[in-house]
Amino acid sequence: MLTTYPACFFKEDNVYSVVFPDLDWLATSGETEGDAMNNAVDCLAGYLYMLKIEGDSIPSASAMKDINLKKVAKELDTDIKDAFVNLVSVDVDMYAQVFFEKSDRKTLTIPHWLNVIATQKNINFSQTLQEALLQKIKQLPN
Repeated sequence: MLTTYPACFFKEDNVYSVVFPDLDWLATSGETEGDAMNNAVDCLAGYLYMLKIEGDSIPSASAMKDINLKKVAKELDTDIKDAFVNLVSVDVDMYAQVFFEKSDRKTLTIPHWLNVIATQKNINFSQTLQEALLQKIKQLPN
């Protein structure tokens, strides 16, 4: 299902900033209009996907005509010159299948005794490895 939200595009110093007023001021940017639009699609997909995963409600989208570009620019303390509102659309489920949920197969070796005990306890090896890797990543310095 295609989901569409209005986004405000602002050009400053050869960079396009993109803001979604309906989504807690979710923002991204790009060096060109095309980059900004691609990043806006990715940003929108990621935000809506996380809301879905976390069980949060998805905000309603405003009609494009209801977006007050001057008010948004004032809120962001930016210039309205070269600014515009455009609709950004994404099929979140399809996008997630391609970019967020794609799995890579890995072959690994564990001691036999560990395999026997884990199998007896019905431990999901893939899930356990993913959880351990995420925990390890969180411990790494930025």
